[in-house]
Amino acid sequence: MRQFRGMTLPYIIWMVIMIVTPMLMIILYAFTDKGNDVATIRFTLDNFARFFSDEVFMSVLRRSLFIAVVTTLICIAFGYPIAYIIANWDEKSRVFWVLLITMPTWINMLVRTYAWMGILQDDGIINRVLTFFGLGPVTMLHTSFAVILGMVYNFIPFMILQIYTSLTKMDKSYLEAANDLGANKIQSFLRITLPLSLPGVISGITLVFLPAVSSFFIPKLLGGGQFVLIGNVIEMEFLTSGDWNFGSAISLAMAVIIMISMYVTKKVDINTQGKGAE
Repeated sequence: MRQFRGMTLPYIIWMVIMIVTPMLMIILYAFTDKGNDVATIRFTLDNFARFFSDEVFMSVLRRSLFIAVVTTLICIAFGYPIAYIIANWDEKSRVFWVLLITMPTWINMLVRTYAWMGILQDDGIINRVLTFFGLGPVTMLHTSFAVILGMVYNFIPFMILQIYTSLTKMDKSYLEAANDLGANKIQSFLRITLPLSLPGVISGITLVFLPAVSSFFIPKLLGGGQFVLIGNVIEMEFLTSGDWNFGSAISLAMAVIIMISMYVTKKVDINTQGKGAE
């Protein structure tokens, strides 16, 4: 037991330095006013009042939540069929396609996003093809379409892998029993496959929605600074305005929103597993 505690001690120290301490600093900044003298620090809720009372910031927050929801729904719409098809192939085909899906994640996300800037620009490959057929050029870069496309491209592998894992772990005997009882493929999918795969869908929602709602460099690059989300606001408050107190308050508010989202998805996951067990 003592040896186990000794092995975990470095990880605990690392968590305290790299996670707990920065979070405590964010909380301290969020609940204090701007000042350089420690003796004159005043605890206040003005930073939160400024954020939630300003319609501009509320508009950015609503836009961020909307973009994150749309991104998540698109990832589900495209990710589930892909995961379902892969899960029903033979073992060698599964390994190949899972490798193909995860391969882009080996490349830095910033590099991948820069690549989409070249693809979507006015003289990019898509517009060249559209122009060849007399349909272009079409302005795609620096639009909401470009931002959502970039987020879907970067985050959809997480959705596919979660659903794929859930489908491959499913007990196939349930489908055989349904077939013996006269259920067709659609009925078997709706009554067995879909309910049993919902934990994977919910895990995928968590892995897509949380980074999408707080993303800042995807909208900054593909939105060209004209499409501001809450992550961009936090970045500007810390790096441009230098108002760490207000930036920390926004960060803390977003952390609470994210934790509430995680709690809701966890409750839904528990209820889904309970119904599946029945």
